[in-house]
Amino acid sequence: MIGLMREGAMKKQDHQTYEVIDVDETNKGEYCVCLEGWSDEIIEAGDRKCHWYEYMKDRGLGVKLIKDTEGVISGMIQYIPAEYAPLSGKDFYFIHCIWIHGHKKGIGDKRRVGMGTVLLEVAEEDMRERGASGIACWGVSMPIWMKASWYKKHGYEIIEKEGMRCLLWKPLKDDAVPPKWYKLSPIESPERGVVVTSIVNGICPVTNLVNVRAKEVSQEFGDDVSFREIVTQDPEVMYRWGASDALLINSKEIPLGPPLSKKKIRKTIQKQLKKVLVKR
Repeated sequence: MIGLMREGAMKKQDHQTYEVIDVDETNKGEYCVCLEGWSDEIIEAGDRKCHWYEYMKDRGLGVKLIKDTEGVISGMIQYIPAEYAPLSGKDFYFIHCIWIHGHKKGIGDKRRVGMGTVLLEVAEEDMRERGASGIACWGVSMPIWMKASWYKKHGYEIIEKEGMRCLLWKPLKDDAVPPKWYKLSPIESPERGVVVTSIVNGICPVTNLVNVRAKEVSQEFGDDVSFREIVTQDPEVMYRWGASDALLINSKEIPLGPPLSKKKIRKTIQKQLKKVLVKR
């Protein structure tokens, strides 16, 4: 079947038939935990993603879920309009993530049977109907989650690269202008103590988890460490800080994924505290 897969529609891929549906009140709970309700880390991350969903559901958020051949919801894709993406530009949509359940726990590994391709095709058609001039997404240059090479096979081009993270782009109209990543605003180290700055959007349980852990670890150090949380649901706040999600310990940015352990956050804070003591 060609064209937009409306709720409940069926699409074949590699001789299999999959049903693509929208998120609603009956499956919202599964979406908010990214199909990983079995995970202790998802539980630890809290309900920030649910609050983010309630904020975004009437602001252009697109979500598609896919069922396997047995009717089990096994994957998801979520995409947001340009004004809510951590990118400069307009009239495009940003695929924040596409995820086919890949763990042995829970419903098991559902990858490598074509469901990701089906989700992407359905989402692309939806974004076309919404009037998007192009589609941006991010991927990783290494053969791990959100592989940039997978998007390239589906017609996307790498237009920007920061370390292993790639920004990819597919124009839908001839006059489409590619976006660019926001640049994180510089943060000066304080003269005394350590400031932990957690920039958090809510869309991803991984970054939500890091936010929770950073706050808890910061409190272990008493007055020597202060914790600052910046919520970037408001596009103006995101633009001001130059990121939707980030963790900084003084002026040092710490990579967010895979989910930072409390041990690593604690160690980084201790190093920064030692630098402060040397200055004294």
